[in-house]
Amino acid sequence: MSGLHHVTAIAGDPIRNFGFYTRDLGLRFVKKTVNFDDPGTYHFYYGDETGRPGTILTFFPWQGVSTGRRGVGETHQTAFRVPQRSLGYWTQRFTEKGIPYEALEKRFGESVLPFTDPDGMALALVGVPGAENEPGWSNGDVPAEHAIRGFHGVTLLLDSAAKTAAVLTDVFGFAETAREGSVIRFKAPGDAQGSVVDIYEAKGFLRGHQGGGSVHHIAFRAADDAEQGKMAERLVSNHGLHPTEQRDRNYFRSIYFREPGGVLFEIATDIPGFAVDEPVATLGRDLKLPGFLESHRKQIEGVLPKLEETVS
Repeated sequence: MSGLHHVTAIAGDPIRNFGFYTRDLGLRFVKKTVNFDDPGTYHFYYGDETGRPGTILTFFPWQGVSTGRRGVGETHQTAFRVPQRSLGYWTQRFTEKGIPYEALEKRFGESVLPFTDPDGMALALVGVPGAENEPGWSNGDVPAEHAIRGFHGVTLLLDSAAKTAAVLTDVFGFAETAREGSVIRFKAPGDAQGSVVDIYEAKGFLRGHQGGGSVHHIAFRAADDAEQGKMAERLVSNHGLHPTEQRDRNYFRSIYFREPGGVLFEIATDIPGFAVDEPVATLGRDLKLPGFLESHRKQIEGVLPKLEETVS
């Protein structure tokens, strides 16, 4: 399989972020851990029941972070897929919850409902015919029939599409499928979660800068270390790009590189997955730390805000 593995974004208040994504959007809280490079802060993972690749939205919640600015060299929007017939349900839910949203629009023949999270992150729901036949996680509030089915895809805002397009097609197996105005659509084979990357070409637009509401990086799938290694070789030999050494993130193994348009890309392995250190039934319940931080658990737990108080 190819396509998106996960999207990682920046948030402010962790308790507000947790409430919005688990309650308002009804995603499963798949993993509660810390930023391995900044262990005094959380790293949250939201997804479907098991946190399958293509369903995972993760956050670095940094209390007091300044707001980011959308612009060139950034991810412009992150879109989830829902059943086509569920868009009415979600419009009503957003109205009831006071979640800012825009009018339904058509893109590439699909119905799209844009909205924003409490940090101003640009999101959308895309109505996908047949998505009701995919498994849906229910939090007991959002009915399973209307549940988010993982990612539809992401939109990148770039000065120029050509070099980024070459990476998407040559390294990740995407193909250009359509153009609409200044937007070029690329799709991974099949119609699985996270199979779409749109490039919005906007030469001369203001450059973005990261902060609350910004996407930090986008991760693409590699089945295993061997496939990841082949992708890395292609980046070097065909595109002159130099990914980092592999880093163990406990639930996947990652390499990172800055694509030609300026967006930070990651290649993450599908293995070993989120059930490697806790059963699927209790995913997200306990704070999970990597081995090298386990001896600091008491100190880390002392500085992290308590989420349990917000769980009903």
